[in-house]
Amino acid sequence: MTPSTTHLVLIPSYDTGAQLMTTVAAARAQWSPVWVVVDGSTDGSEQPLLERAASDPGLRVLVLPANRGKGAAVLHGLLAARAAGFDHALTMDADGQHPAALIPAFMQASMARPDAMILGRPVFDASAPLLRVRGRRVSNAWTNLETLGAGVADSLYGFRVYPIAALCALMQRQRWMRRFDFDTEAVVRLAWRGVKPINLDAPVKYLSAEEGGVSHFRYGRDNLLLTWMHTRLMVEFVLRLPGLIWRRWTGRPPFQR
Repeated sequence: MTPSTTHLVLIPSYDTGAQLMTTVAAARAQWSPVWVVVDGSTDGSEQPLLERAASDPGLRVLVLPANRGKGAAVLHGLLAARAAGFDHALTMDADGQHPAALIPAFMQASMARPDAMILGRPVFDASAPLLRVRGRRVSNAWTNLETLGAGVADSLYGFRVYPIAALCALMQRQRWMRRFDFDTEAVVRLAWRGVKPINLDAPVKYLSAEEGGVSHFRYGRDNLLLTWMHTRLMVEFVLRLPGLIWRRWTGRPPFQR
């Protein structure tokens, strides 16, 4: 497999145990390079990964000294990727939920449309918790409103290809998007910047504890975080509304001549 010089796979990880190596091995079988940002893990899961990286030139491991949150870990990886000359990053979770087999298809879609963001549209099976499936519909409805129906099929599914420069620019200009709020706020703000969403179906697998599944999602804490995020976005949406309407009608950024 010839390593890509423009597109890489970026996997943030926090205490995902043995599943991390399984996820990375699956991603490496499909793509090169694969970068992992270990976000202050305390379970030692980075050690076998570092050992593999020593003999695998297609794998790079970045280790953060303390847990900062998913968005902060992704931003750390994006900044390093941009410095290394990469243009796009496919993000995927380390817990085994995302389909590594679809990495090439998502990358090809991004290469065909480098100006767009390629978003996974989740296809759930019987393993999906019903409460989480129903709960994401609320976030999707708010996202649809905040983007004036830009076409984001799912606001929470983190299997995506992002244009690195655009995402770094918007994240560095504000202090949010550093934890579980990252996935949703990223697509809303990129849509505000005129980055078009392209949605591709992708299956979701929720692993049981017996299968090695690990989840750090907390219903109360993280739903409060999402509520605060959408409150902020709605306030900014109202302020941006004239410009968003202008873009929708003309296809051009506000005030462009």
